[in-house]
Amino acid sequence: MSLQTTKTSKIDRLAELTAKSESSSGASLWREAFRRLRGSKAAIIGAVIIALFVLVAIVGPWLAPYGPTAQTWRGEVFPNQGKFVGPRGENWFGLDHLGRDMYSRWLVGARQTLLVGVVSMLIGLIAGAVIGALSGAAATLGGRTGQRIDDVVMRITDIMLALPSLLLAVSIAAVMGQSLTTVMIAVGVVQVPIFARLLRGSMLAQGGSDYVLAARALGIRKRRIVLTQIMPNSLSPVIVQATLSLATAIIEAAALSYLGLGNPDPSVPEWGVMLSQAQRFFDNAPMMSMYSAVGIIITALGFTLLGEAMREALDPKLRG
Repeated sequence: MSLQTTKTSKIDRLAELTAKSESSSGASLWREAFRRLRGSKAAIIGAVIIALFVLVAIVGPWLAPYGPTAQTWRGEVFPNQGKFVGPRGENWFGLDHLGRDMYSRWLVGARQTLLVGVVSMLIGLIAGAVIGALSGAAATLGGRTGQRIDDVVMRITDIMLALPSLLLAVSIAAVMGQSLTTVMIAVGVVQVPIFARLLRGSMLAQGGSDYVLAARALGIRKRRIVLTQIMPNSLSPVIVQATLSLATAIIEAAALSYLGLGNPDPSVPEWGVMLSQAQRFFDNAPMMSMYSAVGIIITALGFTLLGEAMREALDPKLRG
């Protein structure tokens, strides 16, 4: 099975979960899902990690004991000679190659990392939702013309899904130039086909429901059926995917920053930029890169754990 086929099959499977879950139980889908999530250790761990990350991102700049750009201890580090200052009482994470407090930079960098991840995800979500909604509406209630429009849109999204996401993001960032906005747009564009195909599949699953057939029999306009009936009931798997996409967005944004395609101002703390700067001194000061790397890994793990737990809570085949 090809990589593109694997991606599309997973997305289509997630799109079907809502319709199957609602048809198998008269209870509220999200009420039942929330009940299962409360008993999931993975969901609890993921939620705790996310809560801590968001808390650090919000209050981190006020907790930082020093300015993130202040080279207060510049005279104590000599990168050319391989002399660095490790963790100590006044500098919990030690100093970087310019004599800046690593702990302060790590705290402030959490906000920048969260900002990049959330904005990237929102770009992909909004653009993908618009495309997916138009394609799903055309396929569900658009007749032959709608089917043709849906086929064209889905073939374009399949082509984008066939490309490795990081390679596509690097290509977009390289064309647009080095900036933080470039990173957010590049990572967001990579997410667009995922959300588009997911929402379209969910709308197709809802299109054959009894309430849609009843609305059509009553003569309700197709546009109103889509906006007031099909769309609201098709958003559940999109919300789940948004959680998973946050983990991917944080990792890919950090990767672009690591490759030198992120913020052109290296003094602005961001975990990907910090990792890139520390990589040059890994032989003499490996801990400089560990803090930002561990932050990225644990944060991505939190979003992944919660997202996977939400997906399993919606899947009738995976329920306990």
